Amino acid sequence: MSSNTVVRLADEFREVMAGVCTPVSVVTALTSEGRPHGTTVSAFASLSMTPPMVMVSLDRGSDLLAHVRETGRFGLNVLDSRQSAVALRFASKGADKFAGVGWETHTGVPRVLGSGGFLGCTVADLVGGGDHIILLGTVVAAESVPGRPLTYHDRVFGTHAALEEASR
Repeated sequence: MSSNTVVRLADEFREVMAGVCTPVSVVTALTSEGRPHGTTVSAFASLSMTPPMVMVSLDRGSDLLAHVRETGRFGLNVLDSRQSAVALRFASKGADKFAGVGWETHTGVPRVLGSGGFLGCTVADLVGGGDHIILLGTVVAAESVPGRPLTYHDRVFGTHAALEEASR
């Protein structure tokens, strides 16, 4: 492929993926010093019901990935529609993303307070995928809170709304 074709493919791929509505979550871990660390992700999904498992994609250079490798644990905080500021905070670079964010330790990982859902996970496997690593996590704790999920679509935050005909 020519370099122009590669660039066009990358641009088109980016546009297609922007059109996919994804849930927004903050993946968390504790550092070896016991400090909370986290990052915003939209690339996660359920993997298995028996046993309950999820998969999460993290950049190979992610500081969080280093902490997850070290501890063998991570938390998946599925954000509520009122938490777009939390999503932006954890999407930024910086050491103390938890400053001013309510959290508690749950199953050995940080749980962001107010999240619509929380999964505490142990690492089952790490799988390479291009410039990312896919965490395969076994769920050891799960809690949901009624509410609307924070979603990301067409480069903006939103939430899910049922179609009129689906609610009849």
